[in-house]
Amino acid sequence: MFQEALNYPRNSDSAVKNVVVGGLLLVFSFLLVPTFLVFGYLARTLRHVIDGVEEPPAFDDWGPMLVDGLKVFAIGFVYALVPTVIAIAALFATGVTAGIGGDSSGAGLAIGLIAVVTALLVTVVSLLVAYVIPAAVVAWVRTDSLGAAFSPAELRPTVFSRTYATGWLVAFGISLLSGIVIGLLNVVVVGAILAPFVTFYANVAGVHAIGSAVREMPAVDEGPDAPASQPAA
Repeated sequence: MFQEALNYPRNSDSAVKNVVVGGLLLVFSFLLVPTFLVFGYLARTLRHVIDGVEEPPAFDDWGPMLVDGLKVFAIGFVYALVPTVIAIAALFATGVTAGIGGDSSGAGLAIGLIAVVTALLVTVVSLLVAYVIPAAVVAWVRTDSLGAAFSPAELRPTVFSRTYATGWLVAFGISLLSGIVIGLLNVVVVGAILAPFVTFYANVAGVHAIGSAVREMPAVDEGPDAPASQPAA
């Protein structure tokens, strides 16, 4: 799966064009619209992979791609609110503790404990959110309903599948690898120029890993890999 995912972005006659366009969009991501276009392209890629299309999609039909990108952003934004709310609540609790305890050593210890627990909790929740978001996007892509992205019934068979977990880990590994490559490239000036293109390539490869895992789930998830809530067919 790892090798196939890494090769996937090159499985097209327009592979170079796709990477160049995607990288340039990331260069101008601060304008927001290019970011939404990249999200839309990744959603289109996910559809292709789940449907068994071997070649990456082209950059065309920009309007629908922008709409898809906005939907992907909305899904990610809603899920990202969870760790954000936890962090805000912790800041509030810290302020209350400081106000009650003043400069006492007990208040300082309590504030430090809140900070440590919050950091650990936010880290764990952020990882869980990062794990669930691709599954939520998959649910939306499969049903064409944003509500499905937040439906436990739609998400449960995917997030509790070892097949999906494997695909997610492969995508995570590709992301880490791209970070290492970018770090090495940054040793020279050209690294800053190539970083957006490497990032885009890695994102497309990661989407392939997740999409191909989801495509395999109906066959692979029979028997021991089937979620408890979804009997094997």
